[in-house]
Amino acid sequence: MSRVGWIRLAIVLGAVGLLELLCQTGVIKTMTMIPPSRMAVELWKMAESGKLGAPVAKTLSNVLAAFVLSVALGFIAGLLIHSLPRFRRALDPLLASYYAVPFFVFYPVLIVIFGMSDLPIIIIGFLFGVVAMIINTLNGLDRIPPVLLKVGRMNRMGSLQTALLIKLPSAAPYLFTGVKLAVAYSFIGVIASEFILSGAGIGYDIAYAYNNFDNRTMYALMLFILTTVTAVNMALYIWEQRMLKRRMGGR
Repeated sequence: MSRVGWIRLAIVLGAVGLLELLCQTGVIKTMTMIPPSRMAVELWKMAESGKLGAPVAKTLSNVLAAFVLSVALGFIAGLLIHSLPRFRRALDPLLASYYAVPFFVFYPVLIVIFGMSDLPIIIIGFLFGVVAMIINTLNGLDRIPPVLLKVGRMNRMGSLQTALLIKLPSAAPYLFTGVKLAVAYSFIGVIASEFILSGAGIGYDIAYAYNNFDNRTMYALMLFILTTVTAVNMALYIWEQRMLKRRMGGR
């Protein structure tokens, strides 16, 4: 692990330790928050009892669907928008203000169209994540060094070769950023939808525990979400770093 990685780890552990101390000493009341150690214990108990399986399976399947759609369609849309400069200039203000839109107002319309199923929740998760992928695809394509494109033309490379051998590797760091943001936004969209629009899933269970003053269950599920999103993004970060090292090593 690099020095920066150790510093990040120390900051996280320090914050968790401070929170544990404040909860254990009563500075933060139990009705407000339980200690992180208690959250971990309750999460383990839920896993052992089997209560965690069904809501986790439902939520993660919805998140996965929203994430895959966000990345795939966001990447394709980014390529198309980048190839149409006039259309992009007209679309840029809309992309810049996109996250100011309250997506949940569309849920009644989605129910009318798709019915009471998981599909409206997946669509909302998709709407949260897709634009992050579009924007980062555009940023990556904008920052391809022109000299590399000239080299491709000099070597009479076709459009497909240029895309695979020049554009995609050059834009990779920005694409990975888009993928990581799509993971986070897909989780946010799906779980927030389950808070208010679903009868099952992690978001629904958190809302139900909150309404019944069940802090142990609520914080245990919140810990599960935090650790899952962090683990996924860390895995993507490690993969990104390995890909970049291979790329640099191949030069």
